[in-house]
Amino acid sequence: MAESFKAFVITDVDGKPKGDFTTLTLADLPDNDVLVEVAYSSVNYKDGLAVSGKGKIARKLPMVAGIDLAGTVVESRSPDWNPGDKVVANGWGMSETQWGGYTRFQRMKAEWLTRLPDAFSFEEAMGIGTAGYTAALCVDALERWGTVRPGGKEVLVTGAAGGVGSVAVALLAKRGYPVVASTGRPETHEYLRGLGATGFIDRTALLEKGAPLQKERWAGGVDSVGGQTLVNALSQTAWGGAIVACGLAGSADLPGTVLPHILRSVALLGVDSVMAPQQLRNAAWARLARDMDKNALKTMYDVQPFNALPDLATKILDGQIRGRVVIDVTR
Repeated sequence: MAESFKAFVITDVDGKPKGDFTTLTLADLPDNDVLVEVAYSSVNYKDGLAVSGKGKIARKLPMVAGIDLAGTVVESRSPDWNPGDKVVANGWGMSETQWGGYTRFQRMKAEWLTRLPDAFSFEEAMGIGTAGYTAALCVDALERWGTVRPGGKEVLVTGAAGGVGSVAVALLAKRGYPVVASTGRPETHEYLRGLGATGFIDRTALLEKGAPLQKERWAGGVDSVGGQTLVNALSQTAWGGAIVACGLAGSADLPGTVLPHILRSVALLGVDSVMAPQQLRNAAWARLARDMDKNALKTMYDVQPFNALPDLATKILDGQIRGRVVIDVTR
């Protein structure tokens, strides 16, 4: 086991958060029960904010960034985990209040870890990552609501070419739902068709301020954008349908009315992937293992070396990344 290793750490520089690569030792890590040798992490929108310093994500400094990881248990003081176990971790305050996955080794609390399904390698698990696991939580929530039907009314996915959107499209299509992908990048249409999208709507159409109640179109949807996009999605949802909100890439505002909810019984379902209980996490990863087409998954992500992280953080904030980016922390 390496005595020292590279990590991406955010520190306070003149009152502002600044991230950079540094060298850590095992003695520097938190005193949690399970030591994990990290193989891969990934780049999510929140990571972009944290790494670039454009968002105050880290609330305790110094902070090892990275909101997810996949790796192997090396040491454990917990009866739940043994050396050699393959695990993933998503959320739990990583990169905010708890040290995260941009490191070769990390000590984790036992309850933060989820057993990696045999269906996935470490690389594939981070190709899915927090974004894909969140998408699976959203699909689970939609199906529990019960108004989406195979071959029925269309299901909307906003931010479709992003990490959450890509996996949501693939999972919904696998279940036989007609998926309409919202994106502002026509060059991604072929990619999204390959994931199973059957139709497209330009994101600008959902950004325009519309009537509180618009033509009923969607049986449900997954929204990672927020703001006016979410308002229009709700206004266009058919009676009894639901939109699952899981992100705010566009805005945290909700400038709408209660009319879709009280006149059409439309539900706004919130999904928080950070503190989701283990039961929901296990169900989400089981869905991914069952429904995530491996060939489709390989088209969703690109593997990049650790050193590329700062540049990738800027690109994800600028909307220049399609799908997912996996970080190989070993190179």
